[in-house]
Parts: sequence; C-alpha cells; structure tokens
Amino acid sequence: MPSAQISPSILSADFANLERDLHKIATADWAHVDVMDNHFVPNLTIGLPVVERLAQVSPVPIDTHLMIADVDRWAPAFAEAGAQSVTFHAEAAQAPVRLARELRRLGARAGLALRPATPIEPFVDLLAEVDMVLIMTVEPGFGGQSFIEGTLPKIRRTREAVSAAGLDVWVQVDGGVSRSTIERAADAGADVFVAGSAVYGADDVPAEIETLRALASAHVHP
Repeated sequence: MPSAQISPSILSADFANLERDLHKIATADWAHVDVMDNHFVPNLTIGLPVVERLAQVSPVPIDTHLMIADVDRWAPAFAEAGAQSVTFHAEAAQAPVRLARELRRLGARAGLALRPATPIEPFVDLLAEVDMVLIMTVEPGFGGQSFIEGTLPKIRRTREAVSAAGLDVWVQVDGGVSRSTIERAADAGADVFVAGSAVYGADDVPAEIETLRALASAHVHP
C-alpha cells in the first residue's frame, strides 16, 4: 500500500455525470461513496443500485461509507454489489463483529466508522475484526464542513491501539480534509484520507490528488 492513500468523495462530484467524474479521479487510490438514508443522518444521497453501477464503471476501487440505519441488514448487499471496502457506523450496528466478518466473507474490506463524539476505547479489543477504522472529522451528513480539531487526539489513540496490537488496520479520516489539515491528520496517525470539495473544487484534479498524497505521505507513520 502507498504510505498515504487518497479517497476522493463523490459527494462533491456532479451527480448527473458520475461516470465522468469518477474518471477525473483515476489517479486516486479509491472512490469514496457516501450512502445516506435520511434516518442515521439528516441527508439522502444514493443507494444500492447506483453503487452497483458505479462499481462497474469506476477506474478505482469503491470505498463505500454507509451512514444508514439498519446497517446489519443492508451492508452485506453493498459488498455483493462490488464495493471493495464497506464501512459501517459503530453507532448503527447491532452486531459489529458479526457484520465485519460477513463483509470479509463476501470479499470486501470491513471498515468501522465513528462519529466525532464516539470514543475509540470500546472498540479497541475488536480491532482485529476490521480492516479500517474511519474517524469522522466532521459530523456525518453533509460535505464541505470544517475539520474538527478535537478529533486529532482520537486519531492518535486509534493509531497507538492499532500499533500496540501489531495489526495492519488502516486509519481513515473523513471531513474537512484539505491541504491545510491533511498533514496534521497524517501526523496524528491517519493513512487514508477522504477529500471531497478539496479535490473536486480544484482546477486540476489529478494534480490536487498528487499534492494531497505527497503532503500526507511526508507525515504518515511508518
């Protein structure tokens, strides 16, 4: 894996031209797809049929972030639809270990997401069951928000717990990630970075992806 991975969020893409905008990020490591149901978060985005089609046309693997209720029921279908990484929220899952094992059985990487106010500590002993922890650096639901500085200590504690257990678990950050925040997030221990408006708002999308990757890579912990 590259020392820092960039996963641009298509929440900031043109929803009428998603295939075109996926190809704009062909130099990224992943395409981050936010699925919101207007129950777990106060917004409604795209659902399973769209994700299935995106997986068929995307030049990079699909990194699906499920901000939905009843995730135990719905998450496996996203793995079956072709998403190579499926992240569900700890706050929405009734049986997170069972769900993570089912996602892995279906061939997807299993990710566990935490809202800004949700601590990592209750999940430290379960880290071996997942492939990635997503630390939300904004309140989930909308793009374009400002990075919450108070999440940096949690990123650091998560990285320390992963290292102490000797695990290969990625630490992803999502929300307000840009040139001005990515170095601090990487220094705290993140190694996968979701950036929406910072990427799709750039004049030169591939150049912005490369700039963000370089800034983060200089700070990612070995």
